[in-house]
Formats: sequence, structure tokens, C-alpha cells
Amino acid sequence: MEFENVILSKEGKIGIVKLNRPDKLNALNLRTLNELNKIFKMIEEDSSILVVILTGAGDKAFAAGADITEINKLSRQEAEKFSRNGQEIFDRIENFDKPVIAAVNGYALGGGCELAMACHIRIASENARFGQPEINLGIIPGYGGTVRLREIAGKSKALEMILTGDMIDAQEAYRIGLVNKVTPHAELLDAAKKTGEKIASKSGVIIKYALESLRIKSTGRREEMENESRLFALCTETEDFKEGTSAFLEKRPAQFKNK
Repeated sequence: MEFENVILSKEGKIGIVKLNRPDKLNALNLRTLNELNKIFKMIEEDSSILVVILTGAGDKAFAAGADITEINKLSRQEAEKFSRNGQEIFDRIENFDKPVIAAVNGYALGGGCELAMACHIRIASENARFGQPEINLGIIPGYGGTVRLREIAGKSKALEMILTGDMIDAQEAYRIGLVNKVTPHAELLDAAKKTGEKIASKSGVIIKYALESLRIKSTGRREEMENESRLFALCTETEDFKEGTSAFLEKRPAQFKNK
């Protein structure tokens, strides 16, 4: 299946998803979002892909926000539908059963920052810039930015970024926990692949359980602990549990089968 604004390629067990509108700084228009959603559905059904890397084409931007030409004349009803559509797509990524690594090359602003935050791990190049500048357009983040930025960076920093619209650089993003690692620009994709390959060497089914346990949100810590125990117990019924523990005791590398 061919797409215009998003490219999917595979390297071993890693699927590389690239936003492909470099002339528009990979702005997230509706076509791009819909293609992104379809590609993640394809990856979900492809058992050969265990890890996903999401990045942007070109050297300037991961994604520089939504396409303003599509939102400047939205009615209230259209705006709510527009926001919910983006939230659903980003929720799919956040709740994906395979780890998604954002390789942030350049600007990640507005919807681009929200997209990066929906990924499980974020690696940034030294020239990356993050921000939620929607306030400068007379709106607020609509793709989950107010929620995820507060969860990741804390309420105080989220308020500062959202109310001022100011950008932060990669080092500040690392300091506040918005990114996991900062690399030289030329080494960004290799760093993301290295992390992806390390994860892909583990058991896919156990990774799925780990992701499920980490994303569970409940009304209490006790419930979260109980869910962790349930998923821990499910691990012991897999072939990969038997292989992993046996390999450790026999002092050899584990050969996981994802079963």
C-alpha cells in the first residue's frame, strides 16, 4: 500500500515510520494523520515488526504542528471533532502493544510535540526544539498536550510552556524528562536503532505485558499493583519465560520465540 505523506520501511525487526512532508516541516495535516493511523494498523498486524521508530523527513523538523490552513476556519463542532480525531490516533500510538521510539530531528511543536509525547521513548538530536505554541494562535493544545505534558514534565513546567508558548531546546527537554536521551544530529537514527534493536532482542509477548502494566491507570495504587501481579503471573505461562530463566541458569544468551 502506497502513502503520500508517511513512509514505512523495515530493518530487521524494526519498522521505521517517517513523516514525509519536509517542505512543510512535516506539518500534521489530516491526510498525514490518517495515513499515520493506517500505517500503525498495518504494523499492528505485522508480527515481524517488534519495535517502531517514528521520525521526520529532512533535517529541520520532526513535525512542526498541525496544518494551520485546516484549522483557522473551524466551527466549534468541527474543532471538537478535529481534536478528538487526533487524540484517537495518538492514543493508538500511546497504547500500542509494540514499543514506539520517537527520533526527534529538529522542531517538535504543537501537534508534533504531542505526537512525540505519545511515543514510549523519545530520543532527540541536539538541534531539536520542543514547544506547545498554540496559545499564540488563540487556541490550546488539542491532541492531548495539556494532559501528557503535565504527566511527563509536571504541572508547573506544563503551565509555563503552554501559557507562554515558548520553545525549549533538547537539553532542557532532557532535564525535565521530556526526552530520554540527546545525541548529535548525525547519530540520531543510529541511536534510535540501537535502542530498538536492544528491545527487539527481548520477548515480544513479555514486552507487551510490560507495556500493558506501565500504561494502566486506575483509581488507586493497590489496583495497579494487582494488575502488575496478574501480568507477572501470565509471563510464567509463556515459552519465553522458560527460555529466559533457563538461559540465565545455563549462562547462555536467551533465544526468545515470542510465545
